[in-house]
Amino acid sequence: MAEASRRRQPVRHIFRHAALMATMLLASCSMVPKGGRPGPSMPAKPVAEAPVGGLPQDQARHRIALLVPLTGPNAAVGQSIANAATMALLDTGNKSIRMTTYDTAPGAAAAAQRALTDGNKLFLGPLLSEDAAAVTPAARKAQVAVISFSNDAAIAGDGVFVMGFSPTQSIDRVVRFARSKGVTRFAALVPGGAYGRNASNAVIKAVESAGGNLVAMKSYERNPKSLGLAVAQLGQNQDYDGVLLADNARIAATAVPLIRKGSSPQARILGTELWAAEPTLLASPMLGGAWYASVSDGRYRQLASAYRRQFGKAPFRIASLGYDSMLLVVKIAGGWKPGERFPVAKLRDDGGFVGVDGAFRFSGSGVAERALEVDELSPSGEKVVSPAPNGF
Repeated sequence: MAEASRRRQPVRHIFRHAALMATMLLASCSMVPKGGRPGPSMPAKPVAEAPVGGLPQDQARHRIALLVPLTGPNAAVGQSIANAATMALLDTGNKSIRMTTYDTAPGAAAAAQRALTDGNKLFLGPLLSEDAAAVTPAARKAQVAVISFSNDAAIAGDGVFVMGFSPTQSIDRVVRFARSKGVTRFAALVPGGAYGRNASNAVIKAVESAGGNLVAMKSYERNPKSLGLAVAQLGQNQDYDGVLLADNARIAATAVPLIRKGSSPQARILGTELWAAEPTLLASPMLGGAWYASVSDGRYRQLASAYRRQFGKAPFRIASLGYDSMLLVVKIAGGWKPGERFPVAKLRDDGGFVGVDGAFRFSGSGVAERALEVDELSPSGEKVVSPAPNGF
C-alpha cells in the first residue's frame, strides 16, 4: 500500500499543464489546469506506510484508492498505471487529494475492503473485469463510486463506471468508415473467450447499422492450427471485400498472409483498439493498407516521453487511463468537500472531457464513450485517414 498527494487549481473545461513538461504534454488537454508550479525532476516514488490501526486520519484531503495489481503477472501494468496517476497529481500540483495504492493481485475484494476501512471515498480501478466485479458489492454497499480500467461494459452501472477502451466502439468506428469507402461485404475473425463474444456481437450490430452485409464470421483459439482453419472456412462459400480481425496486431499479422491466399485476396483488413498496444508490429508489411480505429496517440506520445524521463522506461499504453482518471478526479475535486461522498453526478457531463486519450464522456450506462480516429498502416508509418472528433 502506498500513497501520493499534491495540489491543483480547478478550472471548468479548458485546463493547461502546470508542471515542468507543460510545453510538451497535453497542451490542448481540457483536464489539465492553468497555473501551478513546476513538477519534480526526479521520479515520483509513492511513500509506503504501515501505521497501526490503518492510515492516519486526514480531514483536509480527499482519500482516493487506486486498485491495481502490484505483484503477480500483471504487476508491471499495474505499476505503470500507478506511476501515471502519480504523475497527474504532481503535474497538477494538487494537494487536496490523497491517493493510496492497493495491490489487487492477492485478492481484489480484500484490497477493496482495506481501502474502505482506510476511509477512501472513491476507487480508481481495478484493471481486470473479474476484479472489478469482485470489488463492486462492497463499494456499492459503502456508496463508494468505482471508475474501473476494465473494458467490460457488463459491470457498469449503479455507481460503477467503465473507463477502458471498448471493442464495441472501435469496431463500430472502423466498420462505418470502411462502409463509407465502399466496403459492403464484411467478414470477421474473432478469438474465443469473453472479448471474442463481445466482438462478435459488436460486428453484427456495426455492419447492420452501417448498411453492410456480414457474409461470414469465424471464431478460433489462439494457436496457428485453429487460426488457419478459421481463415480457410471464412471464404469457403462467400467472398468479401472487408475482413475485421478482432484481436491483437500479432495475431492479425499472422492471419493476413492466410487471408491473401484465400478467396478474397484483395479484401481490406480492419482492426480494433487492441492494435494500438503493439506499435512496433504496425509497420509490418503484412498489415500494409489495413485500417484500424483507436484513440489518438498524439498526446499519449508526449505523456510517454515524460514518463520515460521520470521512470527510465516506457509506460504500458493503458497507463493513460491512470493519468486521465486522476485528472478527471482533480477537475471534480474543486466542488467536493472532504469526507463527503464523491459527487458522481459530475461524471455525467454531456459535453464530455478531454484527456491524454482525447475526448470522452460517460454514457447513461456508465461506459466511457470515446472519440476515435481511423488510421491506415504502411511500412513507412501510420497516417490518420479519419480524424477523431474534438468533442461531442
